[in-house]
Amino acid sequence: MIAVDRTEKRRKGFTLMEVLLVLVILVVLGSMAVGIFGGTQERAFKDAAKGEIGVMKTQVEMFKFHTKQYPSKLEDLVKKPSDEKLAERWSGPYIDKSGEPLDPWDNPYKFAAPGKHNPESFDIWSLGPDGQDGTDDDIGNWEA
Repeated sequence: MIAVDRTEKRRKGFTLMEVLLVLVILVVLGSMAVGIFGGTQERAFKDAAKGEIGVMKTQVEMFKFHTKQYPSKLEDLVKKPSDEKLAERWSGPYIDKSGEPLDPWDNPYKFAAPGKHNPESFDIWSLGPDGQDGTDDDIGNWEA
């Protein structure tokens, strides 16, 4: 007859303490990951807004090259202006959007010609994450 070792027989699963320890470790690692990657989406949105503003800045310049004046609103880059003289010279659409361009936070981009920050040309800006105009988080073509 072969003797069966009882400790071998009982050791087939995990104890409750081992399972809890693994869960605690996973929670700690997860909270560290959230801390590290938490601001990534916000930075990505800000970078996307800066990129879109750069593209629109170029297209506003192209609009001016064709029509000899700045658009009155960003929608003029998408749809032919109602002014006959402008419409005759218009060679758009200058941006590939179906209406008023929206920033990553789904707010319309703002446009002013002449600009407050660029009085000799124009300003294009996003209201930023807070959606309020004139705050520190606004992103515009006047930034370096």
